[in-house]
Amino acid sequence: MSKPTGESSDPAQEIVVDVADMVATIRLNRPHRRNALSSSVIATLPVAVSQAARRDDVRVMIITGTDPAFCAGLDLSELGSTGDNLGLPADPPYPWPWDSAGKPVIGAINGPAVTGGFKLAVHCDILIASERARFADTHARIGQVPGAGLTVNLPRLVGQARAKEMSFTGNFISAQTALEWGIVSHVVPHEELMNTARGLAADIVGNDPEAVVEVSRMYRAAEELPYAQALELEAALARQWQAAHHDPAVVAERRAGVLARAHGQLGRLATEGAQA
Repeated sequence: MSKPTGESSDPAQEIVVDVADMVATIRLNRPHRRNALSSSVIATLPVAVSQAARRDDVRVMIITGTDPAFCAGLDLSELGSTGDNLGLPADPPYPWPWDSAGKPVIGAINGPAVTGGFKLAVHCDILIASERARFADTHARIGQVPGAGLTVNLPRLVGQARAKEMSFTGNFISAQTALEWGIVSHVVPHEELMNTARGLAADIVGNDPEAVVEVSRMYRAAEELPYAQALELEAALARQWQAAHHDPAVVAERRAGVLARAHGQLGRLATEGAQA
């Protein structure tokens, strides 16, 4: 089985898959870039998840990141140069971000999940957060708009008002706020995150596998038609915006502002946590 390799520049190692006890752990492995979404990760993540979902020895999947972040969103250095990671693959082999074949996906959020990383998180069936987790939608701060389901899934989790607040302001929320808003199911000490996720996965594995898949399909069937139409509309509008507004120079300028604001907000959250 492949193992995390730290700062590997080999795209094959940017997604690390480990299968044990009927659970596939799929890890974003670009810690030197805070697991930001490069064009290669955008192309390979759905393949890795879908392939794992179709294995007979996998009943549950866990998505996580190599510390210190879950996923910082789009890799802004690539976005500001070639922009190759701006859109989804023209002809992706699987739906983006993934097709789970009805098998549950647990998100183990080990650190900040920002913009594109937040999209990945809200596509999971269940979210477990480390106390270090933070969540934000900063699309508007870099002159972009969400795609891949964020404006569809987030309001269903937190309601329209809170979803719009996050997207309009770009502000970060803490793991505890995410718990109170219903984004995550549990917040645990960082060192207990993966054991908690694996324990929950083991509980699922212990059930009848066909029943679990059918229950998953029943949940999705209850919303499938409007959900699919909403995803198509969001994707179309996002493509139109990206085609008309992508300017590498502007992206670079806004990137500096995002990093400065994020640093300030994370520092404030840490101070508030210490005073609580």
